[in-house]
Amino acid sequence: MRKFIVATRNKGKLKEIKEILAGMSYEVITMEEAGFDKEIEETGQTFEENALLKAQKVYEALGEIVMADDSGLEVDYLNGAPGIYSSRFAGENASDAERIDKLLKMLEGVEIKDRKARFVCSIAVVFSDDLSFVVRGTCEGYIAFKPEGDNGFGYDPVFYIPEYGKTMAQLDSEEKNRISHRGRALNLMLEELKRMEEKCENSGHQ
Repeated sequence: MRKFIVATRNKGKLKEIKEILAGMSYEVITMEEAGFDKEIEETGQTFEENALLKAQKVYEALGEIVMADDSGLEVDYLNGAPGIYSSRFAGENASDAERIDKLLKMLEGVEIKDRKARFVCSIAVVFSDDLSFVVRGTCEGYIAFKPEGDNGFGYDPVFYIPEYGKTMAQLDSEEKNRISHRGRALNLMLEELKRMEEKCENSGHQ
């Protein structure tokens, strides 16, 4: 069974990815389990650039199929911030609660109709030296006035989804995986992986 390395240290993210990839014919492991523990500096200007940069660095070191993602929150009222800086929004070592607190303070007095936001997830997969791809998934919603729910991480407790009348953190895992930015990006990734495997078989790649 081929290894499929997930380039993340985020336990919440890894749990979601493993749930969604449960049916894959790969052994899904983290980059640390595969022996890669270096810090990768995210120098890209977009989610796509950062995801591909991370995947390529890990692939160069390990030579196995690598998946990396870069994801974050875009708030229209804040001109797309925090964007690619979502995890560093309140400082390098800030907690989820501190990031949420900063966001809510910046939106104080802003009506719900002007709090439109989206979660974005770009996933890059490096399959071999000459085969790679990037996909993007998004989920539209609004920033709630206070955190609610505990089934999630990051900005999930303040990301309100009108169709469900709940925040992302109030959804159960199955619902969340179905509609989340990461769930959508992972499903696009699975489709692309199948195409890539067919291409490899047809061209004699291993």
